[in-house]
Amino acid sequence: MKRRWACLTAAAVAVAALAGIGGAVVEASQARAESHTVKVGIVYSRTGLLSAYGAQYIQGLRFGLSYLTKGTNRVNGHKIEITAVDDGTDPAKAVTAAKDLIGRGYKIIGGSTSSGSALQVAPIAEQNRVLFISGPAAIDSITGINRYTFRSGRQSTQDVLAIREILGSTTGRKIVVFAQDSAFGNGNVAAVRTYLGGRGHQVSAITVPLSAQDFTPYAQRAKQADADLLYVAWAGTTAPAMWRALEQQGVTKAKIATGLAERNTWSIYPAGIQFLSHYVAEAPKTKINDWLKRTMKRRNQVPDLFTPDGFVAAQMIVRAVSKGGGSDVSKMISALEGWKFVGPKGQQQIRKADHAMLQPMFNVRLRTVGGKRRAVPVKSFGFKQVAPPVTPFKG
Repeated sequence: MKRRWACLTAAAVAVAALAGIGGAVVEASQARAESHTVKVGIVYSRTGLLSAYGAQYIQGLRFGLSYLTKGTNRVNGHKIEITAVDDGTDPAKAVTAAKDLIGRGYKIIGGSTSSGSALQVAPIAEQNRVLFISGPAAIDSITGINRYTFRSGRQSTQDVLAIREILGSTTGRKIVVFAQDSAFGNGNVAAVRTYLGGRGHQVSAITVPLSAQDFTPYAQRAKQADADLLYVAWAGTTAPAMWRALEQQGVTKAKIATGLAERNTWSIYPAGIQFLSHYVAEAPKTKINDWLKRTMKRRNQVPDLFTPDGFVAAQMIVRAVSKGGGSDVSKMISALEGWKFVGPKGQQQIRKADHAMLQPMFNVRLRTVGGKRRAVPVKSFGFKQVAPPVTPFKG
């Protein structure tokens, strides 16, 4: 009898053990099923007018993913896989690329170096219910365009509000905006009229076609305008020729304010310009910025103008995937709305009401040291000082 009970007990233990093993196998297999590859499509300007910006953005994105995942590209077991597509700074190509990626099942789309591309891709994201994180594109109307669209960079109003802080309380100045006839340029014109014209300044604009190669006629108009302040809003590879034309016409002897462009253009700027900057590596004092500078220095590189836009995009992607698994778009949106975090620039926040990216801005000057131009930070403006007004969602 004892032997029989012993056999039964052993059998019961064996069955229990097998059941336990079976349960563990089921749980492990469920965990494997829940962990999957999250495919992220990045549609950006590898070539075209804004290719330099695109290169900085994608580099910042890859550094950001490496930093946040310790080089694994994995978040909560999910592998993040980046597919980068060149739109050639052409909105039509951006639309084609975004539709193709969405058709292949991608739930997260990023990139948009140009404002024109971002404005075309944002409605597609809403129609297909995918998360869209626009990049360096600065046009204001991306903010509040729909609940599926976010931005990792700044917007034109933040540039202009930084200029307003730099100008101080003075009023009654004659301000001329010298800008490209593009979504970006016209967005700047509108922002200056709203935020500087509204403070008693007289604002007019000279807009230059994107196709222009000879900038002399436009520089002559700028000289004839005899402005108290020339606000230059320019992007892309034609900047050196544009600045030469202004200098040749003597316009650079007037007071000029502009956004500081990428580092390899610093030598072209005339002396005495007031620069607003949404990022120079010398300005922010953050652990992330220190890591970024240190890491890039090993490659004989320095973070540039749009490196943080890519890095912040990586932070947003990791946040979205950690909360929504890369497939639940509603959860990913909720995870990003209202999120406060520290990026390379400092304290940032995604405003829930319209998805504006609130962030610090800087006032810098260029100095020639040892034959090289260097950026010297003058002031920093917290994100509340340069926060754009809320733009409620249309729908």
